[in-house]
Order: sequence, then structure tokens, then C-alpha cells
Amino acid sequence: MHATLDSSESLDASAPAHPARRSASAPLAVILAAVVVTLAMLVPLAYVGVSAIATGWEQSIALIIRPRVAELTINTLLLIVFTLPICAALSLALAWLTERSNLPCAQLFAWVAIAPLAIPAFVHSYAWISFAPGLEGLPAGVLISVLAYFPFVYLPVAATLRRLDPAIEDQAASLGFAPWAVWVKVALPQLRLALCGGSLLVGLHLLAEYGLYVMIRFDTFTTAIVDQFQSTYSGAAANMLAGVLVVLSFLLLGTEFWARGDRRYARLGPGAARQRTRVRLGAWMPLAIAFPLLVAALSLGVPMVTLARWLTAGGAEIWRWSDIGLALYQTAALAVIGGLMTVLIAIPVAWLSIRTPGRLSHLIESCNYLTSALPGVVIALALVTITVRVAHPLYQTSATILAAYVIMFLPRALVSLRAGLAQAPVELEWAAGSLGRSPLSAFWAVTIRLAAPGAAAGAALSALGIMNELTATQMLAPNGTRTLAMAFWALSGEIDYAGAAPYAVLMILFSLPLTLILHNQSKRMAGR
Repeated sequence: MHATLDSSESLDASAPAHPARRSASAPLAVILAAVVVTLAMLVPLAYVGVSAIATGWEQSIALIIRPRVAELTINTLLLIVFTLPICAALSLALAWLTERSNLPCAQLFAWVAIAPLAIPAFVHSYAWISFAPGLEGLPAGVLISVLAYFPFVYLPVAATLRRLDPAIEDQAASLGFAPWAVWVKVALPQLRLALCGGSLLVGLHLLAEYGLYVMIRFDTFTTAIVDQFQSTYSGAAANMLAGVLVVLSFLLLGTEFWARGDRRYARLGPGAARQRTRVRLGAWMPLAIAFPLLVAALSLGVPMVTLARWLTAGGAEIWRWSDIGLALYQTAALAVIGGLMTVLIAIPVAWLSIRTPGRLSHLIESCNYLTSALPGVVIALALVTITVRVAHPLYQTSATILAAYVIMFLPRALVSLRAGLAQAPVELEWAAGSLGRSPLSAFWAVTIRLAAPGAAAGAALSALGIMNELTATQMLAPNGTRTLAMAFWALSGEIDYAGAAPYAVLMILFSLPLTLILHNQSKRMAGR
């Protein structure tokens, strides 16, 4: 038997470990397409740099070094400093309860913990100012931001907790460590990557969010940029604020890179991790049940109760189906077209990354992910300026707003598409080629069909992001465009909260599939 195993191992050793790497170099057309896509994705970043140079050193300093910018910086930093630790602590507690304890209905509570993502952040804010009209400023910003964004931290933390090998913690316990010491010294360090990655997502959302903070009268860089654009169209001032916002985004990226470190977190050894025994809560069970119920009441109950109250108060009159139907049609059209465009444009980059890994493909892929750190208002401001000055026929057209959506959401499609392409064996492309098909024909006939689930997930994630996007849509939408988010924002801005309620309900209903996709992806990450 050992001889048989040795023989099979020698056969495996003679085969390439990465079959894709012995394929021919990438076709020139694919490389050119990937490079063009990447250059287009970097346009907003280039715009910020060019704007700073064109403004001039002295004027740039005068626009940046002023009390207003200092106030916005302090507000933004305080928001991040208070929100991120609370999100991390809340997510750790919920993840431990749902993944490590014998909490009843743990799977239901796990889904409820990510359900707040189905509610757009500005709808959270609308619900809370209706529930508590005096809520405003930094405390309100921290409270609503935590409730709207903590699932971004909970998801990776819970997924990582499911995968951790219990043998490591058992060894620490056998050495005499108390349970709390095992958690702090063994389990918690292994959650560093999940905590840092989730916190980075929350931080980037805090920098980019507009509607949530306008409603509670809390000024951030994004609200100030939109105000400059809409009231005075002060290009230089808005551009400099955008530059500071980009610097803060990259500082956040650098802080996350430093915090996660370069330690190894993977388990290496024979066999598989055994099933973990859940901790019995005992006398703590009532409190353990009350905690996730309280979180659900604040993050889901308040929005649902508020919407129900406004729907009841408005009655049948607020369901103006001609207006709602038009907003629903335009939202669906932009979401479907934008989602499909995003996936199609991501194909060359994803193919290059999976089929011909190397320095060039890694550089191209990294540049595309880099744009995910740019707030939507910066992307919109760049496209507005470019279309006004260079391509005026494209100003406020569907082409421009779809381009903004592609730039904003291509990283979402790229992640899902890469995963799908990785599951499609390259040998099938070779077999199709040996039967006379061209490389492009073999790719479309074989690989795309196998990667269809990943492509569909990427299109869905992009489409749902487009459906709830507000800032860039307001700045770039053609005249006559009125999406669900825009209609909701216009009515709530007129203090017609009852009239805005149907649009909020529809956005939530269309966003629910996103939470299911995220929940299922999280379980697949843990092999469940």
C-alpha cells in the first residue's frame, strides 16, 4: 500500500502544481483590455492629483489649512475613533454567542445580525430621527453608524470563528490557562485579520456616507463636498476637500495593513479540525438571549416600526403608483444594466489574474481594488469635471452614471468572478482548443458557463449596490431620472416622511437578497 501511495505521489509531483501556469502567455487582446479597464478605473485618482497641481501650491494650502477643514477632520476622526471599536466589540460578542455558545436559535440570530445591511444607511437615519427627533451630532452619528455597519465586522469574525481549530485552544487549556485567558491569548489573535478587514470596510463607508449624516446635521468631508458642488459649484474648494478625503482613505488603508501584521494564521497539519463543543451559558442564558434581541430591536425594530407608523399614517394616498412605478423601473434598469456591465468589464482583469498569475496581473488587479477606497462623491466629482471640460456631450447622461457605477462596484464583481473562474479547470479550455475552437470561443463556450454562478453573484452584488447608491446618482443622473433612493431623499428632504416610506420599503425588499447572499457566502467560507 505504501508503494502505491509513493507511486501516485511521484505522478502528482511530475504534474504541474498550477496547471494554469504552464499555459501560454495571455493573449495580447486580453492584456490590452485589462490595461484599458484599469486605466479607466484610475481616472478619479488621477483627477484628484491633477486638480491639486492645477490649483497651485499656494491656493491649495489656503484651501486646506483653514478652520472649516480642521472642523471636518476632527468630526471625521472622532466618528471613526468611536465607531470602529464599538462595532468590533459588538461583533465579537454576537459572533461568540452565535458560533461558540449554546444560544437557542443561533442560526436565526446569525441571520438577524447581518439583516441591517438590507436597510440603506440613510434609511436608518430617517428611521431614528423620526423615532427620536432631537437626535443629532456626533452621538447620533456614532449610534446610527454602528447599527447600520456593524454587520460588516460580524460577518468575517463569525466566519473565522467557525473555522478555528479547537485543538489549539484545547492545548492552551491543558497548560493551565483559564477560559478567559485562552480566549484573549489564543482565539482573539487569530481573529485579527477578520477584525481589521471588517473595520476597514466600516471605516471606508464612514468616509463615503452622505445621506446618513445630512439627516442628523453632522458635517463630514462628503457632506461638505456635496454642499460645495450643489450650492456654489466651487470647483477648487470641492477638489481640495476631495483630496483630503482621499488622503484619509489611504491612511485608513495603511493603518489596516499595519494592524493586521504578517503573522501566519493558517492551520498546517494532517487531518481535519474536529467539531467544536459549544459553551453552555447556564445562568447567563437570559442575558445572552436579551443581548442579541436588544441589538435586533435597535437595528431592525426601530426602522421597521418607524416605517410601519409612516405607512399607516399616510394611508393609501402615499402609494402613488405612477411615481413609484417610474422610480422602480428606472432603478431596476440602472441596476440591471450596471450590474451586467460591471461583470463584463471585470472579465479581462479576472481572467488575467486567474489564468496568468504574475507581477503584471497582480499590479492590474491591485489597481482595480484601489478604487474601492475612493468615496463615491470623489468619483462623481471627477466624472462631472471631466465631462464638463472634455466630453460635454456626455454630461448628465446615462453613459456617465453607468461609468461611475462600474468604477464604484467593479471590485465587488471582481471578487466573485475570480472565485468562479478559479473553479473552472483550464484543461477544459485546452480540450476545446484541441477540437478546433479559438481561445475566445473556448472561453465563452466552456469557462463562462462554469463560472456563471460567480458571475451572477458579482452582478447581483453590484446591482444591489447600485440600487441603494445615492451620492453619485444625485450628482450624475440625467434630467428626469428619479431612482428609489433619489425619490426617497427628495421626499424626506421636504419632511414628507410618510410619502418617503414606500420607497424605503421597496429598497429594503430589494436588498434582502444581498443579506442572504452574504450569509450563504459566509457559511461556505467555513465549509458549512
